[in-house]
Amino acid sequence: MINYDGRTFVSTENTTNGEVSSKTFFEYKQEGNILSATYSGGDIVQGTLIGIVRENGSLTFKYNHVNIQNDIRGGQCDSTPEILSDGRIRLHESWKWLDRDQSEGESIVEEVI
Repeated sequence: MINYDGRTFVSTENTTNGEVSSKTFFEYKQEGNILSATYSGGDIVQGTLIGIVRENGSLTFKYNHVNIQNDIRGGQCDSTPEILSDGRIRLHESWKWLDRDQSEGESIVEEVI
């Protein structure tokens, strides 16, 4: 199982309906199979996520944040890990807004060393 505790990720790709960008950094914590993170940067003032790390290292979580327009946004995400040649983790994410929008998107976040 991948341990995400203490790892930092940054968004490298996102669909246009997403709000995270290359200026958004995620600080992951893991206890057992429980994943949590805080994130901020770019259009995100402050965000949190909580979820589960599956035995194969994939993630399922819900996220909420406040953006620079003072909107409270939230959704759900499933992430599939890829181990890069240098040992860093790249996460391929499929997500859906659970607020007024209800649209879906895809993003990629990569570990920062």
